[in-house]
Amino acid sequence: MSRTLPRPRARSRRRMPATIVALAALLLVFAVPPAAEAHPDDPGGAPGCDPIDPAACLLPFPNDFYTQADRHTETGRRVAFSAAMMPHGAAPDAWNRNDGFSPGSTLTTRVPGVDLGRSGAAPVTDVGASLARDAPIVVLDTDTGERWPHWAESDANAVDPTRQALLVHPARNFVPGHHYVVGLRNLRGADGRPLAAPETFAKVAGRTLPRRDPLAARQARLRPVLDRLDRAGVEPRDLYLAWDFTVASERNLTAGMLRMRDDAFGRLGDQAPRFTVTGVRNSTPQEDARIAREVTGTVTVPSYLDRPGGPTGSTLNLGRDGLPRQLPGNTQQAQFRCEIPRSAFDTPSQASLYGHGLLGSNNEVAGGNVKAMAAEHGITFCATKWIGMADEDLPTVARALADLGSFGAVPDRTRQGFLNALFLGRDMIHERGFTADPAFRTDAGRPLIDTAKGLVYDGNSQGGILGGSLVAVSRDVKRGVLGVTGMNYGVLLNRSSDFGPYGRILDATYPDRLDQQVVLSLFQMLWDRGETNGYASGLGRGSLPGTPRHDVLMQIAFGDHQVSTVTAEVEARTIGARIHEPAIAPGRNPDRVPYWGIRPLPHGPYRGSALVVWDSGSPAPPVTNTPPIGPEYGRDPHSDPRNSPVARQQKAIFLATGRVVDVCGGAPCTAPAG
Repeated sequence: MSRTLPRPRARSRRRMPATIVALAALLLVFAVPPAAEAHPDDPGGAPGCDPIDPAACLLPFPNDFYTQADRHTETGRRVAFSAAMMPHGAAPDAWNRNDGFSPGSTLTTRVPGVDLGRSGAAPVTDVGASLARDAPIVVLDTDTGERWPHWAESDANAVDPTRQALLVHPARNFVPGHHYVVGLRNLRGADGRPLAAPETFAKVAGRTLPRRDPLAARQARLRPVLDRLDRAGVEPRDLYLAWDFTVASERNLTAGMLRMRDDAFGRLGDQAPRFTVTGVRNSTPQEDARIAREVTGTVTVPSYLDRPGGPTGSTLNLGRDGLPRQLPGNTQQAQFRCEIPRSAFDTPSQASLYGHGLLGSNNEVAGGNVKAMAAEHGITFCATKWIGMADEDLPTVARALADLGSFGAVPDRTRQGFLNALFLGRDMIHERGFTADPAFRTDAGRPLIDTAKGLVYDGNSQGGILGGSLVAVSRDVKRGVLGVTGMNYGVLLNRSSDFGPYGRILDATYPDRLDQQVVLSLFQMLWDRGETNGYASGLGRGSLPGTPRHDVLMQIAFGDHQVSTVTAEVEARTIGARIHEPAIAPGRNPDRVPYWGIRPLPHGPYRGSALVVWDSGSPAPPVTNTPPIGPEYGRDPHSDPRNSPVARQQKAIFLATGRVVDVCGGAPCTAPAG
């Protein structure tokens, strides 16, 4: 079964795999105990940290206080963390290559005693309220003057109320390369009384300080922020806190992957990638009524990792320009597995890449729902491992959660995994690729894949989360289906039922939940290179340099326990996807305006990116940043859309023609509970 992370299986319904239990236990036993961390509440307690929020270094986050001017970057800024600022003194080099912060950044600070309801902050169920004239949280794009939609929440995972983070999430990703200011105003406590601004911020935001005052430099940096908010109708006297940040440019987010793609395919030229077939298994209709032939093998791919063969834990080999470069002769042998439907022996099939679940393998292409899709709609599916997030990477992923400084290995190797998939896809449609081999031909010599139909993509769960990145950078794939998908792990993890064992590793290493939220945001700054959050600007509304336009069909499961549909809604708004309406039956969605900000599909077939909600009857998920675990949330509908013949029909039409059609008869789409 495709899935986002290995299931915790801690409830009575399921048991957690022994390998995960053992790994988590080993990490908890042998991890270096975290040093006791002070959390001073005075500006002098943490050298180099922003004094306006002394709760933890790097707060408020993201924050241009932690950047420096750099005329060589597209944004004119560069992140400038020091080891002293980083949790547990992690080396900041990987972060300091960023020219801004994640486009999906969660705005994080601490406001002791705040009651967001009494303050009137927009909850996840009423995103539109964030744009009200008197909204207590104002996020402003200074490049356009646009107020930015968001929702706010207090971290429901905090065990110490004095260390509880205030989290503000963009309802649509921030624009790469743009500059934003944030203002928190008129915040109130549970008694309804206004909260006084922190002493240091009040001093910095107040009267001009003498030059020799230790806060004078901070005041000078804050003045433009206060002036910009004032012009937008946010009076300085009402502010509790204010700061600014810059979003990483599209080039900074994607150039590494595009360099790998362009260099590798430039060397390949008009040739097909070299491949080796290692196994062919034919089956009779009695053995398998859907799949006639299974083919396994390897594709040779240039490796841009820093060790021969690029084993787990490798990182990208960077040149002087900071971009990946291939070590001489370094290659990957990317495993593949293909499932050829029985119908292909009558009519050549459509070629499609398949994306498996996190910490899974290419063998998931043999899942029942994939075989059904292949047989029903004449598609040959081939899959390779999402290295970086495949079964062999489990120790590296878990270690990264315990050691922030090692996290870069995850998105680095994932980018090599994207290139592996691109090379596999090219072999599927190249006339001298797979179809030149007897394994992909009938006994009479006719190809089993129609290369003229081109290449498409279909992936579920992690295959949807990473698949958006793959589609965005591909020159061969112009359409993809992202099943039970979302983006932005920094937001998703707390809301996923799969995160249990990994959360325990974070708890052991970073016991302070406020620190954990900073760590999740730091993860995301690097993870953007290895998941859709960093490539969304290349989907739907636009395309990346040297890349054609791409459209995606997003199919999500209402009440999904594993991939929070909130993250899919953010993705849909970001890429300009339209939504099938009626999206869901009245009363099922607790939002004041369900799917706010996502335009409905027009009547009739539509060409473009779209979001379709499939409802199996499971309850709505929590409105807090916690997972839907417990009997009150019913069964997990995560696998239901892909197991629905009607949903598969919608996918097949989209992949074959690019048209999004209503297969639900003008009603909300429902998928039978599996």
